[in-house]
Amino acid sequence: MTNWTPNHGQDFDPVPYRPERMPVEQSLRTAAELRSRMDERRTVRMFSPDPVPTQVVLDAIAVASTAPSGAHQQPWTFVRVVDPEVRKAIRAAAEHEERISYDGRLGEEWLDALRPLGTDDVKPHLTDAPELVVVFQQRFYLEPDGSSRKHYYVDESVGIAVGMLLTALHLAGLAALTHTPSPMKFLGEVLNRPRNEKAFAVIPIGYPADDCVVPNLVRKTLDQVVVTV
Repeated sequence: MTNWTPNHGQDFDPVPYRPERMPVEQSLRTAAELRSRMDERRTVRMFSPDPVPTQVVLDAIAVASTAPSGAHQQPWTFVRVVDPEVRKAIRAAAEHEERISYDGRLGEEWLDALRPLGTDDVKPHLTDAPELVVVFQQRFYLEPDGSSRKHYYVDESVGIAVGMLLTALHLAGLAALTHTPSPMKFLGEVLNRPRNEKAFAVIPIGYPADDCVVPNLVRKTLDQVVVTV
């Protein structure tokens, strides 16, 4: 197995790609099963404190790391936070920012949009969930000598990776939440991340609590989201 190294300036080096074509019947069955399972996915804010298998989380992160990225620069870092004291520090800082936001920084239009979700500035999921994955986007590559190289399509790349992480976690039987306190600068400070990294999302991971409830929401139908030309 070859370890990744920066590929800036390297020559194009193609290798064969010949995956076995899946039979149509199997493809249809697989797609339908995946659609059904993913339709059961819900964002959870009420977590059980029960621990989750470490390898499941690591495998889900490995899946996320297969996401496409601009120039294959893979501009992401996933920080697992399992220390209860660190999670407490993150919650305290997040709730401080959220109080400011809910007290007026968000604006009435945004607050109206959030109202059906039942959210507020109190974020127990940050300490109730047995672990957090804080996703950082690497705005540029930081060389060992301190020099840097720009990364491209960072927001898009990391966003796709987060989507794949949520999918992998759900398919493995875990619940998750995409939490984006704003601003998120405190996460880099609490977790002592390097200057090229910027927090993108906090993802609590665990099992739903026994008394878990979720908003009564309806997803758009396929004909509401697909345009064929």
